[in-house]
Amino acid sequence: MSNMKTMDNVIARSDIVKSAARLGAEIKNIRLSDRLSDGVICAISQLLLEHKIIFFRDQGHLDDAEQQRFAVRLGSLIPRTIKGTLTPDMAPGRGSGRADRMHMDLSFGDSCPKISVLRGVVIPPDGDDIIWSNTAAAYLDLPEPLRMLADNLWAVHCSAFDCTVTRHAIEMDTQQFDNVFTGTICETACPVVRLHPETGERLLVLGRSVQNFVGLEKYASQKLFDRLQSYLTARENTVSWSWKSGDVVIWDNLAAQRRSLKESSDRDHVVSRIAIDGDVPLSIGSPCSVARTRSKPQAAKAA
Repeated sequence: MSNMKTMDNVIARSDIVKSAARLGAEIKNIRLSDRLSDGVICAISQLLLEHKIIFFRDQGHLDDAEQQRFAVRLGSLIPRTIKGTLTPDMAPGRGSGRADRMHMDLSFGDSCPKISVLRGVVIPPDGDDIIWSNTAAAYLDLPEPLRMLADNLWAVHCSAFDCTVTRHAIEMDTQQFDNVFTGTICETACPVVRLHPETGERLLVLGRSVQNFVGLEKYASQKLFDRLQSYLTARENTVSWSWKSGDVVIWDNLAAQRRSLKESSDRDHVVSRIAIDGDVPLSIGSPCSVARTRSKPQAAKAA
């Protein structure tokens, strides 16, 4: 109750407009910057926990440096900023060229980004809709037998599944790209159902980097993946946003997963994304994920 009172004192309830029934809210009349009061930053953090994803229009005053200075008020930054174009997912085995695959901003290591801050830098007039899914609601919608299965299921996330998209769509730190995506294949075994470190909610977390489920062959993994994915993409568990230049979207990276609604046009959609560092993903029965790396085959390096 005290958090609600504090939030009402700094952000009027009339300035909080729900975007969909189960997730998402647009916050009006706030100019994002590092000069916002601690009370406003606390209120933004509370709204993020409540709505999973929050939207801000008309933030064209931000540049890369100002976006970063604002983002650091929300937590410790992962030491890189991703800037590039919004393109459809093209991961192997996931339907090359399709724009309807969920994406989780996964770090191929022990921890997972906590929050993503995405700013629309250049958005063409026809826009580029993005959709997010509520992973907590998707979990609750699972039938009991499927929920029991998911509770004990682990997925192997592989950097090779994200590499095609990343290489063509995003300008990254060259040394990191060479070390992580060219020299090695990073694999992380993560629980499919995770506990949110702040709300305690159970979350159904997949993403386009899933290679297979532990203990299942590729065909069975794909069938089960599609079944679980259908709950994440169900209309009642999603919210869409029509981009305009200067928009800023902040989402809880565990509680919300994103995807593009359509294939990008030839015109640039330039965005800048900053990730806030997070915790080791927690499963229901085991404390953490398991990360490992292996060298790529020589042929893969040549490609």
